[in-house]
Amino acid sequence: MRERGRTRRLMGLGARTGGALLRTRLGGQADWRALGEALFEGLSELKGPAMKLAQIMSQWDDLLPPDLAEELARLQRQAEPMPWASIRRTLDEHYGDIDTVFREIETRPFASASMGQVHRGVTLEGETLVLKVQYPGLAEVLEGDLAQVRRLMRLGRWFKVPQARLDALFEELATSLRGELDYHAEAEALARYRQRYADWPEVVIPEPLPDYSGARVLAMRYVPGTPLRDLEATDDNRRQRIAASLADWLTEELFTHGELHADPHAGNFADDQGRLVIYDLGAVIPVPEARLKAMLRLLDATLGGDPMAMDAALLELGGRQGQGAPLSLYRESAEAVSALFAPGEQDFGDVRVHRRLRELSPRVWAAMDRLQPPADTLLLSRTLNGHYWNLVRLGARLDMQARTAPLLAWARQPG
Repeated sequence: MRERGRTRRLMGLGARTGGALLRTRLGGQADWRALGEALFEGLSELKGPAMKLAQIMSQWDDLLPPDLAEELARLQRQAEPMPWASIRRTLDEHYGDIDTVFREIETRPFASASMGQVHRGVTLEGETLVLKVQYPGLAEVLEGDLAQVRRLMRLGRWFKVPQARLDALFEELATSLRGELDYHAEAEALARYRQRYADWPEVVIPEPLPDYSGARVLAMRYVPGTPLRDLEATDDNRRQRIAASLADWLTEELFTHGELHADPHAGNFADDQGRLVIYDLGAVIPVPEARLKAMLRLLDATLGGDPMAMDAALLELGGRQGQGAPLSLYRESAEAVSALFAPGEQDFGDVRVHRRLRELSPRVWAAMDRLQPPADTLLLSRTLNGHYWNLVRLGARLDMQARTAPLLAWARQPG
């Protein structure tokens, strides 16, 4: 009965979203604020795959209507927590009785997400831990939720997104969500990353604690920190230090280890006295060298302002189909993006760049019959976009020309 009610609510939210999109296609005006509020309230309570999809969408705030993007962004920072009684049942099932293991556990989580929430606790021995607790029953309803999400994603066809691309995006989401339920794999990733960055004093990875962990509870040693999303009004030097560490770490991940943290939710990162804390490693993806080089060749052509070379690079990536390259759109996009790669430090918070990209977005949507993100780079592109917006939120000032010059030279090498 509960699962049927959940399905009905998801279908209702999907119908409301579809109605708003239909009105815009027919030339009317949609109330994006009201839709966003409805999605926030409904998905915040339901959790699961649909909420995760909305969080992903919120990272596309350069393309979504501003009122809708703002409401969806609340799911990144204000999602309603699961009642403590439900979380306690999961903890008691794992530990037997939490009172025999913990002196205290904070009943109010300090982080809530789509698949679980995090509580701080103190063991009987006085050690402070954080417990990442999977929402009760989520594994059982996951596949049913994914079926509803697939139906929701069919709305993408109204934006000329081919079914093959929607299917690829769905498979990416489904694989990611199933992986997020595997706490054993996340514990292994935490241990691997701690070893990998042991000599990086500017990066902190919490220590997993196998003796306290299980299939639905992941225990880590507590590392204090100010979440990335709460740093916008803090000291500029502090923000710049964290921004530089984030950029350095992403570069190291991609070009040394061929991996990438694929959940750029701002709540997964924090500042601990100038050190970048990476809390969540539930989603780590491999990035093939050939794919990296192809994406860098597109960037190289973009920075060179060469629309024909941009088209060739997009064709190589599989990101352009059909007849007729939108060369003027390429040219204007290059002009907008190139500002971040001018000599010297450039401000990621420069609204002129974002305004120009937003102005171009209707033309991008209009060209979707020819421009499509390649199916095998959807997750990578989305992830990089999310990390970019984290740098924007920090107001990062980075010399991107100096950072990318050796990478572009590497991509130009044959073979």
